[in-house]
Amino acid sequence: MDFLSLQPVSLSEELVKLRREVRAFLASELESGAFRAHSDQWLAGWDPEFSRRLADRGWLGMALPTEFGGSSASPMARFVVVEELLAAGAPVAAHWIADRQSAPTILRFGTQEQKEAFLPRIARGECFFAIGMSEPDTGSDLASVRTRATRTDGGWLLNGSKVWTSGAHHADAMIALVRTEAPSERRHAGLTQVIVELPHPNVAIRPIRLLNGEHHFNEVVFENAFVPDSRVLGEPGAGWMQVTSELAIERSGPERILSTFPLLTAALRWAVDTQTSLDEVQLGRLVARLWALRRLSLAVAGKIDAGDDPAVAAAMVKDLGTRFEGLLIDTVRSLVDIEPDPQSPDELSRMLAEAVLHSPGFTLRGGTNEILRGIVAKSLGGAV
Repeated sequence: MDFLSLQPVSLSEELVKLRREVRAFLASELESGAFRAHSDQWLAGWDPEFSRRLADRGWLGMALPTEFGGSSASPMARFVVVEELLAAGAPVAAHWIADRQSAPTILRFGTQEQKEAFLPRIARGECFFAIGMSEPDTGSDLASVRTRATRTDGGWLLNGSKVWTSGAHHADAMIALVRTEAPSERRHAGLTQVIVELPHPNVAIRPIRLLNGEHHFNEVVFENAFVPDSRVLGEPGAGWMQVTSELAIERSGPERILSTFPLLTAALRWAVDTQTSLDEVQLGRLVARLWALRRLSLAVAGKIDAGDDPAVAAAMVKDLGTRFEGLLIDTVRSLVDIEPDPQSPDELSRMLAEAVLHSPGFTLRGGTNEILRGIVAKSLGGAV
């Protein structure tokens, strides 16, 4: 029950100073027209140039050692930076997966050659990653992975498919979870992570479009796709242990509560500009829930910073955060008399449409709410 051991986390003066620096940078970017705020930008805001401007300031690969291009900062420093980026609706999708989880995973489990090949490029904003976990017909049950990796001379041949693979059509590589041994009674055994460099002649990437035609998700199909031994990440058969430690990072960050936050700030600006009075009770409830979830996310970041693996607490953040994202949309729609329109020149109408169209995917990415509640329930049952 790791969520019961969470402790409040306070930010140091150094981190408060860092927050001010990021805010000043974002204000300058917005004023110059370098980007326009949107909802759900860690999925939809693909802008490699913006990513490289962050890298120039040392705000990518922050927790990586300096020998691999990082700044040896803490996960808490990264938390502060990404919190400001998300709140501003900045376009962070290009580097998001690589910076959030691919780099830490390679740093922890990768060979020296893999670290040298990928980590400096990630820190420079020159190498972007996708996640190859979910599969068709398996939902969030990673133990049922069916994509096979079969031994061949010098490496492995991959056959199977992944789904909901965000940004794969842009990515330079993906870390895929594959089955290297036949399924047995131990469902979690025989899984391995491999780094698949893209584009690949035997990897087909097929778009899964949103209702408005936007292309962020993909189905990725492997047909005898060769992956050399040098791109096996960690030990063959250790994939389950590796991927579950990775999920704690994926599920607990501020993106789980701030995807729709720019919509709230747009609604408040609209209320000021139009001199419209909003229901203070509903706003208060929303902000109170936001603040509580932020404290929970911050506490999980503190556990990760301390070297712990708070998988259950991360599942709670993701489940509660996903529900909050939807609640924020519903609350804003009840407070303002504006119809969502993705083509509208009005910021609030446009951003409301973006949030509504993206909302069905909130529970898909990082594990469905039902699976996450099962993780929490099992941890409680084991303690009784």
